[in-house]
Amino acid sequence: MRQSPANRILILIKTDGPQLAAPIGDALGISGEAARQQLAKMAEEGLVEPITVAATGRGRPRQLWHLTAAGNRQFPDGHAELTANLLGTLVEQLGPAALDTVISAREAETLTRYRQEIGHGGDLASRIEALAAIRTREGYMADSWRQADGSFMLVENHCPICAAAAACAGFCRSELETFRAVLDAEIERSEHILAGARRCAYRITPH
Repeated sequence: MRQSPANRILILIKTDGPQLAAPIGDALGISGEAARQQLAKMAEEGLVEPITVAATGRGRPRQLWHLTAAGNRQFPDGHAELTANLLGTLVEQLGPAALDTVISAREAETLTRYRQEIGHGGDLASRIEALAAIRTREGYMADSWRQADGSFMLVENHCPICAAAAACAGFCRSELETFRAVLDAEIERSEHILAGARRCAYRITPH
């Protein structure tokens, strides 16, 4: 994605969630008014939309800028329509068991590839960091950090296979099991794009 001001704003909102105009301006190195003008232009193009939220205390209501469905489509979708159609045809022609076979084969291939790249050595923090780097390269816009209680968070701000996952929850279940196996840790999904969240988030703790 080219780094025009509009694309930088799309990436900022996609990664960090809904934003006020002023922080967007700060991130881009422009004034809040210039950011509002850019956002208004993007709203005319259908990429973003403002949602008014009540201010805390006695302040004026504020406008948080969100991505629209069209804005989200600016990011890789892994050939969404084709994927969904192929999965539907597979189940229709060969039955659910055939789809389970495909998911299992994909899980085994992914686990082997991740283990080769991450390796078995290193502490949990380094393995999580390596996994986040792999997932970012695959289009998931992933990040990770350690929390105050010693647990870790792995977040994915985008899902390039969302259409496939929506058509078959087995893909999400398979990815969770892959993470558990490659990290050798306890993992709980705390946010899920398919459940309406803006990202997928995983809380990770050692066994």
